[in-house]
Order: sequence, then structure tokens, then C-alpha cells
Amino acid sequence: MRAAAGRVSSTYRKDVPLVSAAHRKPRQRSLTGPTARTAATLALASAATATALDGAAHADPRLTPSQVKAKVDRLYQEAEKATEKYNGAQEKADKAEKKLGSLRDEAARRTDRLNTQREALGSAAAAQYRTGALDPAVQLVLSSDPARYLDNAALADRLGTRQASAVGRVQRELRQIEQLRSEADGRLAELRKRQGELKKQKKAVTGKLAEAKRLLDQLPAAERAGVGAGAGDTGAADRASRSDSSRDMPSGALPKAPDSRTAAAIAYAYDALGSPYVWGATGPNAFDCSGLTQAAYRSAGISLPRTTYSQINAGPRIPRSQLQPGDLVFFYSGISHVGIYIGGGKMIHAPNPSAPVRIAPIDQMPFAGATRVA
Repeated sequence: MRAAAGRVSSTYRKDVPLVSAAHRKPRQRSLTGPTARTAATLALASAATATALDGAAHADPRLTPSQVKAKVDRLYQEAEKATEKYNGAQEKADKAEKKLGSLRDEAARRTDRLNTQREALGSAAAAQYRTGALDPAVQLVLSSDPARYLDNAALADRLGTRQASAVGRVQRELRQIEQLRSEADGRLAELRKRQGELKKQKKAVTGKLAEAKRLLDQLPAAERAGVGAGAGDTGAADRASRSDSSRDMPSGALPKAPDSRTAAAIAYAYDALGSPYVWGATGPNAFDCSGLTQAAYRSAGISLPRTTYSQINAGPRIPRSQLQPGDLVFFYSGISHVGIYIGGGKMIHAPNPSAPVRIAPIDQMPFAGATRVA
């Protein structure tokens, strides 16, 4: 709902003349002697202080590549946490919007049905009005055929019972429509709340990523290439080679999966190698970490929740010693990152905006758990 804009009015007294500011300037006196020296000293001190404060506010000392890497990694991890919160809020907002639409559709259908019932009741009431409201005993006395009258009276009684039942249906319909509208109002409030959360998390994500980019831009291109890869990464050249070859890899060369659906998910992940990381993306051309795992298993006919902290509960937990290709592997204490295990201590994952979808060792991040979803 939009807030009504307030109106501000100003009232001026017509009997008070307006005085130009130019006629009220005080007479200025020149500064000489000690007074002038004191003023000059204060002005210089003030300028020096302002310059120092301005320099401190914009000071950005040169960081070493290792310091930049540490800060960027931290920012990416914080951004990924915010991204998963954004994804969760988006998922809930989508559900709230879908439910709101369904409630409104149901309310519209019931309103149409109610209007039909009301029209039928109105027609019955008009017919009763036209026949008059004579007392049944009087109608019996005046009737030329008492037997037919009694038959008609029995029919009227049955019609009255049906009419009363129709009125009851209308009343029930009214109550149900009111309940639907009340529930729709609740869903609308929930949707607005989720939209507020989306806006908040989007601001957090974009702020973290912008800061990481600013730090990376300080480095020469050669040093920048190694930042954001994560400890234990096999290197950009090897990664690019592996990415290119895996796209043309025959199906028999893929890791052996326990079943056809897991094999399909792994094949999708291999095909996604080299795709850019885009926060909030679920494919087919860009992904964030949970977007990649969701898309991979969606291609295999398995529906996964949207976020890492929901995906970890999408199947039974698996000890690290029993990992097999296709298992989802999770990292960090807040369960903020996920990849698809492919065997040999490696996974396919979407790391961060500085690194496309790639193969990486699962040891490069703090392991938090694994789940088998197929």
C-alpha cells in the first residue's frame, strides 16, 4: 500500500513586509595585527585537518596479492551466504505469489457460483410475490378443487424446504469466500515481507561483490588470475584444458555413477564446466553453487530445493568415507556452499564470480557434510 503523501502549507502575514537580505548585511571590519595572524593560523590548521581526514577516508594502502586473496575469499564467502538467503527468500516469495494467485482464482470461481445462486433465489422470491401471500386456510376455502390445492400445498412445502436449503448454501458460500479473501490478504502480506527480504539480501550481495571487484582491480592481470580460485585449485591453464576436453568427453569416460539418474546429473554438471558464476542463477548458461546442483538434478528428473541449507536435507547424510559420484558435498559451518562429487576427492561446483564452473578438490574448503539424493 502506498502511504498517502502529506501536504504542508505555509501561512504568511500580509501585514508584515518582507525585508531583503541585502539591506541587512552587517558592516564588515578588516582584520589587522594579532587578530589577522590568529585567523590565518586557524584557517591553515583547519585546512590541514580536513586534508588529513579526507586522506584517511580514502586511504587504500597497497595490499599484497595474498592479502587481497584473503579479503576477496572472505567477501565471496559472505556474499554466498547472502546469496543463499536471497535464494531462500525468492523461493518463498514465489510460493506465496503462486498461492495468492490460486486463492484469488478460487475466490472468483466461488463468487460466480454465489451470484448464480443469488439469481435463482431472487427469481423464486419474485414468483412468490406475484402469487400473493394469502393464508393457506383462506386459499383452501377459496379453492374450487380442494384436492388439487392440497397437492399444490405439499409441492410448495417441498419447494420451501429446497429454497431454505439454497439460502443455507448461499450463506456457506459467503463465509467460504470471506475466508478465502482473508487468507489471500495474509499471503499478500507474506509476499510483501519476502520482497522486502529479497531487496535486503540483494543489497548485501551486490555490496560484497562490488567490494571484491574493487580489490581485484588493484592487482595486475597476472596476479588477479590466481585470486578467487581457492586453496588447492589445479590452476587456470589446467582447468581450461580440462573444461574443454570434458565437453567432448564420451559418456563412457564419465565417472561411474550408481544409477542412470545420477549419471544424468553428473553429465549435466560436466557439460556446464566453464559456465560463468552469476548469483541467483539456475542455468542453463550461468549458475550459482546451489543453482548448479539444482539444475543438474532437475535434468535427471529429480527436484531439489533451491538453497544449500535445504539441499543438505534432501536425502540421507553420507559420511565422507562413503562418498560416491553424484553425492552433494557441502562446505563451511553455515552450509553456504555445495558441489557435486565426481570421485577421486573432486567435485564440480560454481565457485564465485572470479571463477567459472570447474572441477576442484573437496579439500579446498572446510567440509561440512554430504547428502545422497538419488
